Amino acid sequence: MADYKAIIDRYKELPGGIIEAYHALQREYNYIPEDAVGYAAGVFDMSKAQAYGVATFYSYLKIGGRGKYIIRICESAPCHVAGAHEVVHALEKELGIKMGETTADGKFTLEFTECVGQCQATPVITINSKPYGDMTAEKIPAVLAECK
Repeated sequence: MADYKAIIDRYKELPGGIIEAYHALQREYNYIPEDAVGYAAGVFDMSKAQAYGVATFYSYLKIGGRGKYIIRICESAPCHVAGAHEVVHALEKELGIKMGETTADGKFTLEFTECVGQCQATPVITINSKPYGDMTAEKIPAVLAECK
């Protein structure tokens, strides 16, 4: 893995570069390392609180460790009505964790998200941003098997 300082430094001359740096960190690590936020604050000449504010404002960005596979389920009204709660229950049961948690082996993280723009195929989950539509509780084991 690349050093978070080197990643952040690539964006220091760009207006609004902190957001680009955070996206690059997330691509590299699947999250933003805690220490990187303080370093980014210095590079982009802002307070640590402001740097945290940027990192926590966008739901896609996450500070701290996450699994190799980030499973997000849409919690918008169309997915909710189509049975997202059953898919959530199946994910939690299959992985042995609750929403917002990461498996002990660091392989999977479950998160809620807002609309992913796939309303024609509700409910929808994404795994590392790849959408899986028309999800049902019965399909969860096969989808997770792709990651194992």
